[in-house]
Amino acid sequence: MSLTFCPERLLAVLKSLPPTPRYWIAYSGGRDSQVLLHAMAVLRDRYSANLRAVHVNHGLQSDAGIWSRHCEGYCGCQGITLTQVELTLERARGQSMEAVAREARYRAIDELMGEGEILLTAHHQEDQAETVLLQLLRGSGPSGLAAMPTLTAFGPGLLARPLLGFKRSQLAAYALESSLIWVEDSSNENTDFDRNYLRHRVMPLIVQRWPSMAVTLSRSARHCAEAQHLIEEAAARDCGLVATQKEGVLSAPALLGLPGPRRRAVLRHWFRQLGFPLPDTVHLDRISREVLSSDPDRVPRVTWSGVEVRRYRGGLYAMPSLPVHAAEQRLAWDGASPLPLPSGLGTLQAQECMGSGIATRLWKNSRLSVGFRQGGERCRPAGRGHRHSLKKLFQEQGIPPWQRDRIPLVFLDDRLAAVTGLCSCEPFQAAPGEPGMKLVWNPDDGADKSPLGRSHKIS
Repeated sequence: MSLTFCPERLLAVLKSLPPTPRYWIAYSGGRDSQVLLHAMAVLRDRYSANLRAVHVNHGLQSDAGIWSRHCEGYCGCQGITLTQVELTLERARGQSMEAVAREARYRAIDELMGEGEILLTAHHQEDQAETVLLQLLRGSGPSGLAAMPTLTAFGPGLLARPLLGFKRSQLAAYALESSLIWVEDSSNENTDFDRNYLRHRVMPLIVQRWPSMAVTLSRSARHCAEAQHLIEEAAARDCGLVATQKEGVLSAPALLGLPGPRRRAVLRHWFRQLGFPLPDTVHLDRISREVLSSDPDRVPRVTWSGVEVRRYRGGLYAMPSLPVHAAEQRLAWDGASPLPLPSGLGTLQAQECMGSGIATRLWKNSRLSVGFRQGGERCRPAGRGHRHSLKKLFQEQGIPPWQRDRIPLVFLDDRLAAVTGLCSCEPFQAAPGEPGMKLVWNPDDGADKSPLGRSHKIS
């Protein structure tokens, strides 16, 4: 690579990217993003895509307003459309503010992008080297050591890092030659942050001994990315081999039949497919030892970062951590409007129908309430002729134990009339040709949060 950066070299990188209707520039106003946006503006007649900039104000610095005004002023002078986003960040215990800000920033930009659009960031070669070292110090495997890919899927489009092949010094030289003005982030000098400590205290010493450190670490990242790609391909095949007929559930015995490294690769692949944060090595080992290897009559659980893994009837389940749920509560219901359910369970509503559901004559002349299983409840499912315990009905349907006390039970005058998603109970079932009320259970925001899935009706 030449010792100079110029728009022509950036254009060569852009030509290697998929065609797009729009480039979004992640524009902080700092030197690197200033260089990227300036070069993209110079090249505007050389590509057909629309150019937009997005500036995210995290509200963490007293100078944030100065940065926003700088970005607005520069984009105004260049005729570049700028979108500004203001964030209010909350850090959970154990989380770094840097990680929280990065995640919130990308989430906000994701919401702005359209299908096939590309977000460009100004990460350069030294950024890549710092990321490799940080991941190495955290004990990461090939996935982490692959660091930042040049191109990756992002929301409805792609995220590209077209400056990864350039050094910080090359970008600095271009900024000076082009008489660019940028803002300096004083927090970049704070060595309490791991990345800044590496940048200011560690890497200068390494460069004294190994001047090509940034180049060689970037090459190592590419090697790790290739290795991770092969691992992912093998894990995807193995994941198909251990899948069950139930969507999103893996076979615990089949997983145990895999050698440890392949099993861990499958689990990581599975969590990625489900969109969950990956567990560390300690939690992966606990899943094998405490969940996969547990006795069949137990329902073990391992949790991390808002995720939990459980086992039931030989199946391995992964899900967001379930909120606290008070099963003893009873909710009054008018039967006409949707009923909000507690614990993120969504809403319950009734629809008129004919010959199924709860008889309308009983529905409209009874006191309605909704509760949850507490143990010992029994009912006679319509058409079965015998009373059964709810425990037996749930076992027949293969409903895992942790979901059973979250299924809404509908009571008419304090008598169990329906188990939502499973059955109506005698003598409340509408006769053939008789008007009835069918229960519809919908989880919040269209997400699959209810124990029985996205939307459930009972006949």
